[in-house]
Amino acid sequence: MLSIGPITQIAWVVTDVARSEEFLGATLGAGKWTRMPDIHFGPDTCVYRGEPADFTAHISLAYNGDMQYELIQPVRGASIYTEFLERGGPGLHHVCAEPADFDAALKDAAAQGIDVLQQGTMGGEMRFAYLDGADAGVPYIELAEVGANMRKFFEQIKKGAL
Repeated sequence: MLSIGPITQIAWVVTDVARSEEFLGATLGAGKWTRMPDIHFGPDTCVYRGEPADFTAHISLAYNGDMQYELIQPVRGASIYTEFLERGGPGLHHVCAEPADFDAALKDAAAQGIDVLQQGTMGGEMRFAYLDGADAGVPYIELAEVGANMRKFFEQIKKGAL
């Protein structure tokens, strides 16, 4: 059995990040949103379906307690986010977990025949991999390894300081 660790994030892919911030903030009790426009994922840091990726997305983060909410609005290029929108429109996209051993979790997933559909790094401070969860009724499960500086950034968002 794949051990992925605690779920730390719930994420939606949306077509209007501002509207989604307003709605989810009101309905799910999210704190202050921190919006990061035009985040670029390039071929040197991200792979989508086995090929170098090149896409841009608006990303917004908020917290309710310790649970991080993420909104992703694709802007340009092909990714699992654009694929998701094309298949069924906006909606709940993934849950994210932080395994104790990121590499071991990826090896376990591969041994169980679970495909990694997209993976990469963010500024050397976070590694991520999206597992195909469609057969289990969850579009994707993201695994994340969060570095110290990214963890500090998340804590600032949680405190509403950004």
